[in-house]
Amino acid sequence: MSNRLFQGVIHQMKDAIDRTFGVIDESFTIIACSELGRIGEKLEPAVVSGEIFTSDNITFKSLSNSQGASYIVFVDGTDVLASKYTAVLAVAFSNIKFYYDEKYDRANFIKNIILDNILPGDIYLKARELYFNSDVLRTVILIRANESHDVSVYDVLQNLFPDKSKDFVININETDIALVKETKSDIGAKTIEKLASTIADTLSGEFYVHAVIGIGTTVDNLKDLARSFKEAQAALEVGKVFDTEKTIVSYDNLGIARLIYQLPTTLCETFLKEVFKRGSIESLDQETLFTIQRFFENNLNVSETSRKLFVHRNTLVYRLEKIKKITGLDLREFDHAIIFKIALMVNKYLKSNPVKY
Repeated sequence: MSNRLFQGVIHQMKDAIDRTFGVIDESFTIIACSELGRIGEKLEPAVVSGEIFTSDNITFKSLSNSQGASYIVFVDGTDVLASKYTAVLAVAFSNIKFYYDEKYDRANFIKNIILDNILPGDIYLKARELYFNSDVLRTVILIRANESHDVSVYDVLQNLFPDKSKDFVININETDIALVKETKSDIGAKTIEKLASTIADTLSGEFYVHAVIGIGTTVDNLKDLARSFKEAQAALEVGKVFDTEKTIVSYDNLGIARLIYQLPTTLCETFLKEVFKRGSIESLDQETLFTIQRFFENNLNVSETSRKLFVHRNTLVYRLEKIKKITGLDLREFDHAIIFKIALMVNKYLKSNPVKY
């Protein structure tokens, strides 16, 4: 498409410029020219510079291009006028290519949607311009690499999802890459989690890149992609606090952790002050906290918990009485156990310095 775009501009400008000029691509092939017979000809300069440069009685200037493709403008001659023509043409071609890419680049369109950089009312107008299917099911999957590495995670994901008309791989920042995946009505959450697991296994098994993956909810229209993206971000942040061992965290499966994450920190602090005596939660040592965790995992069953901890039943009862004395909550009572469980999660949440999206 670039050659047609450039050729259209050249056709309009050739009467104003009294010499041969055109554009060569990264293989140094002329893709557009004021002399149509030269299209396809190789025109490789001896040197390539970011500024205006000359070679073989021709003046050249590279185009700035955000999409990664490389183009060079050329004008016959090496005089001052050739230099001026080249500079003007480079600006003209760069600008028109930029606006063309902005208008027709679907990946850029999707990125603007998920980052809330486009007004809701403009989304469907833009979608029609791009002949974009607005009403299919899509899910945002956010991949976060946890350490620096030599492998381009973006390139790996591009190779895993090569269909650019349905799936979009988008760089968010130096650690996060969003995959906007088109799905179908018969594809459930388990299938999407398996897909995320495949991504994580590929990155770790073949490229030694450890990544955690957050999954937003599936949405059926373009404007809700921003919400799915924020959910994927929230899933990663909540998982970092409450599910530190998990590689795949789905927003739909966060449970009560999602509710806590949505609460204002001031409200959480007030809740802890009301539930616990001053300083009581900080006075619980690691052994006591481990005992509490095992007690919850065994559904408040004293006998089963004592067996799993390899301690006498009376020893566990003594520990539970000690916890009751310190905190005022008896974990053998269901209501007290629920309050204690939530309070521990709230305390962990506050200590994590939560980031809200």
